[in-house]
Amino acid sequence: MIYKIRIILDAQEDIFRDIEIEANNSMEEFHNSIAQSFGFLGNEMASFYTCDEEWNQDEEIALFDMSENGSDVRLMNETFLEDVLTRDNPKLIYVYDFLSMWTFFVELADIVENEPGVSYPNLLFSFGELPETPPEKNFESKPKYDFDDTFENYDDLDFDENWN
Repeated sequence: MIYKIRIILDAQEDIFRDIEIEANNSMEEFHNSIAQSFGFLGNEMASFYTCDEEWNQDEEIALFDMSENGSDVRLMNETFLEDVLTRDNPKLIYVYDFLSMWTFFVELADIVENEPGVSYPNLLFSFGELPETPPEKNFESKPKYDFDDTFENYDDLDFDENWN
């Protein structure tokens, strides 16, 4: 089976790639296809994350296990695309280069039969140019408390001043 997948850069402007790839390819092969289609060298750390319909991040599928003692993190070279991306779970988040945080939304568009004479992975469509630097992320959230530089009102902060 062939997966037709759209990979969209998390940016204000439309920048995306449509890729065809065999469902039985590893996530590492998919990572390499994405990196190549966007013009990355592919030599930076990367991870996929499973997510729900609203793009809320869940389980990590890492390129390498960076923990000191080994862990139960799923690895790209041991995980297959068809085991992660399905009609029931058609979305993933892909992060390339953890220092720059290039973030992409990955969505399964269709599942089709192999076409004779076509080599996979196959870049179907490319739209938009990758910017020189990753788009800025807005991680602002509404603070629970309004902290001012003077701690005159710390009685309202719900902690014991003699905690130690």
